[in-house]
Formats: sequence, C-alpha cells, structure tokens
Amino acid sequence: MCYEVEQARLTAMSTVTPPRSPSTTAPSPSSTRRPALDWRVRFAVLSLVWGFSFLLIKVGTDGYAPFQVTFGRLFFGTAVLAVAMAVKRERLPRRARTWLHLAVAALLLNALPFSLFAYSELTIPSTLAGICNATSPLWGMALSLVALSEDRPTRRRVAGLGLGFLGVLTVLGAWQGFHGLDLKGTAMALLASLCYPVGWIYVRRTLAGSGHSNLSLIGSQLGLATVQLALVTPVFAGFPTSFPVVPLLAVAALGALGTGFAVLVQYGLVNEVGPTTAQMVTYFIPVIATAAGVLLLGESLSWNTPVGAVIVLAGAALTQSRPRAARR
Repeated sequence: MCYEVEQARLTAMSTVTPPRSPSTTAPSPSSTRRPALDWRVRFAVLSLVWGFSFLLIKVGTDGYAPFQVTFGRLFFGTAVLAVAMAVKRERLPRRARTWLHLAVAALLLNALPFSLFAYSELTIPSTLAGICNATSPLWGMALSLVALSEDRPTRRRVAGLGLGFLGVLTVLGAWQGFHGLDLKGTAMALLASLCYPVGWIYVRRTLAGSGHSNLSLIGSQLGLATVQLALVTPVFAGFPTSFPVVPLLAVAALGALGTGFAVLVQYGLVNEVGPTTAQMVTYFIPVIATAAGVLLLGESLSWNTPVGAVIVLAGAALTQSRPRAARR
C-alpha cells in the first residue's frame, strides 16, 4: 500500500508546469482554496484505509480466489479514478511508448504485488502481511544503491537497512528455525513488497518528465492492470460460481476505498504537505493492520511480531532519512 507515496512523488516529476510571466495576475481565491478537511484528518483516514486493506484481502479470499480478489480490487479502484478523471477532464496519454511503460509499471506496482498479497493471505495472517508490506522502504534502499547512481549510501541509511532486516528476522522468529511459519506465504508477501521499489525505479527511469498529470498516469496504469488481470483470472481462477455478499463487499471496499479513493487522498497530501510528510503514513499501516487482524479476525500475536515490526519501522525510517542540509 505504501507504493502510492513514492509513485506520487515520482509522477509529480512528470508534470510540466509552464513558467509564470511577471505580468501574470495573482491567482483567484478559488484556485488557492484549501480542502475542507485538514490534512491531518485526511492523513488519519488514509492510514486507516490502507491499514484495513489487509483485513479486507483476508475476508475477500474467504469467498473468492486470489486472482478474482485482485481483479475486483483493480476494477473498483479504476472505476473511482475514471470518474475523477472525467470530472477533471483529464486526457489519456497518446504516445505508444508511454502506454508500454505504463503496462510494465501496472504489472510491477499493481497486478503482481496485489496478486501476491492475496495469495499469501491464504496461508498467513493479515497481520504478518501488513508487516511484510512495511519492508518496501528497505528493499527500495537496497535496490537504489545499485540502480540509482544519485542515491549515495550514508552510514545512517546503511545502518537502517541492517536494522530493518534484523527486524524482519525477529518477526519471522529466525532463532527458532521459523517454527510454525508458512514459508511460502511469507515469501510471497515479501516478494510483493519487493515489487514496489522495482516498479518505482522503473517509473523513475521511464515516466519522469513525460508531461502527463499524476491522475492521468495512475488512472491509465490501474486501467492497464485491470486488463492484465482480466486476461489472467479466467485462465487460472475461472469465474465465480457464487457471489457471497460479505467477501464481495470486502473486495469492493478494497478497490474503491483502499485503491481508488486512497490514491486521490494521497496525491492531495503530497501536493499539500510534500512527500516527506505524506510518506509517514507508511509507518502507521502495519500498526493498524496488526490491530485490525487481532481484534476483528482473532488472529494470534506472539511477542516477536510487534517487537520485530517496531524494529522494521525504525530501520525503514532511517533508510528514508536525509541529513538536514540535504533536506533543505
């Protein structure tokens, strides 16, 4: 779920804003009008929506196959963004090369990780899936050192990387030989979190500076991911033979709220308070996912899970930190 934060920052680089001439008149009050809700309220809502997404995935897979859950999630999410694009009269990209890059981004940032998380929650609790999602900044730090020459390693970031993966080992209970842990499901959740930084780097190298708006790019990307799942789902999962109501409502909420609505809120936060502050939502997601899984689904929780999660979040925070001079 944290991928939207980084993608919002990256796709913001692709928006071309014409320079304002000295004779340009001051913006009208309507153009500078602030949102009705304070950004802190929207930040809290976004944290809750993304934190509950792992619970919704778990409920959805109780009635539908993982590919069906992912397709429904993308379908409802794309529908929300399509309405937003129509209201704002956004235009779709026209260049074939842009669509090709968006198709790859859709696979790496949507179709593949969403499907992996859905499959992982067949065998692991939603709490563990939410914590695995929090490792994305760690994977991103490790990959950026190799793939992005402008990201220079610092002692603080390298220490955060080591601390974060120590937290992962704590969550998994490595000292007891991963006893009682479903390795396949956990590996799929960790692989899903790895897909996000791979997709971020790809978007950064291919779509930054494309000249399209954020909403146009992410709406097109989700639409392509929906098409990808529409092709894959009938082959590997078939069509649902029944439509249980509660799982269906969970999938609809996962897509409309956890994907479509959340993206719109996230882009608004990035534009208003900047990506650094907006990125802090990443650290609340595993906390909310854990609380929701334990309180509402009755999932068990051993001491090493919350302790390891705290260590993971501390490491992730260090990998995202910058020296004060660099931040300025």
